[in-house]
Amino acid sequence: MKIYLVGGAIRDRLLGLPVTERDWVVVGTTPEEMLKLGYRPVGKNFPVFLHPKTHEEYALARTERKIAKGYKGFKFYADPGVTLEEDLKRRDLTVNAIAEATDGTLIDPFDGQKDIEQKILRHVSSAFAEDPVRILRIARFAARFGGFSIHATTMQLMQNMVAAGEVAALVPERVWQELYRTLTLPTPERFFTILNDCGALAILFPELILHYKIALKRLKNAAAVTTSATIRFTALVNILDIAALKTLCARAKVPAEFRDLALLVIKYQGNFDNALDLSAEELLTTLEQLDAFRRPKRFADFMLACAAHKKQQYHAQVERFKLAHTKARQVLAAPLLRQGLKGNEIKQEMHRLRVESIKAQ
Repeated sequence: MKIYLVGGAIRDRLLGLPVTERDWVVVGTTPEEMLKLGYRPVGKNFPVFLHPKTHEEYALARTERKIAKGYKGFKFYADPGVTLEEDLKRRDLTVNAIAEATDGTLIDPFDGQKDIEQKILRHVSSAFAEDPVRILRIARFAARFGGFSIHATTMQLMQNMVAAGEVAALVPERVWQELYRTLTLPTPERFFTILNDCGALAILFPELILHYKIALKRLKNAAAVTTSATIRFTALVNILDIAALKTLCARAKVPAEFRDLALLVIKYQGNFDNALDLSAEELLTTLEQLDAFRRPKRFADFMLACAAHKKQQYHAQVERFKLAHTKARQVLAAPLLRQGLKGNEIKQEMHRLRVESIKAQ
């Protein structure tokens, strides 16, 4: 029984990046032996165990065989006879197919270290084409490691996968998972560049195709001023009309938080841009439509999202909306209740008083 550190921990260390998690592969043993040593099983489709003390993942060395279309169509084979190199060969990219022995020796049968030095993302073997999730992963890696390029043969393989219909087999939840992770990365626009280059964008996010370059420019601008995934997503889809946005969000199962902020920005971007020309009545009506008094955090996100996707200064517009919001919030319902007003009377009088308060700013 031999244990090796594998994958991202080695890659990130060689890149001089912080190592946040470690994965291990175990060669020459059985599930029964792992259980005897106190490891806890967690894998459903193949033997993966948690270390009894560190709780890090230890997977038995395995091979896999494609038996159906899509990313779930695999049969895994774990056996004490499976070698470390066989296990590494099933991995996606050479930079992720490096192992480290307990004495610190690196095992690198596919020249992953060389590709790290040359900043190249390259597939390990033709088995890459069997899993469409790998298209999303390599696009995400490109977004994370901005200086890396995708090897020409790997891009051709990805294009072949798209042509073969593999991407269409991806479930929305997995697509969103990769997109969400990408939206937090340094250069998220590269994710969409890679998807477009291989032809997957037209299948996964067809709504973005028409104004693709503008969408990526807006995403890049937003990424320069905020790390918020919600606001970055809003900047990306700000080119869409309401119907297209709803279609994209429904198909990709985008969480309501992301969808709702994007909808508000599409509806009221014009009000924000023209804030300096809005009357007190128009400012208050916009604040009410944004539900700004009950949801001040989303209101703040709305203003940032309206400004983030353009390389312009919106300080005056932000301050106009913020001051109107502050003034309007100072009008309370309690005094109106003491006057004997009820229901819609209170609503109408609060609206009138808030308009007057905003006018006085």
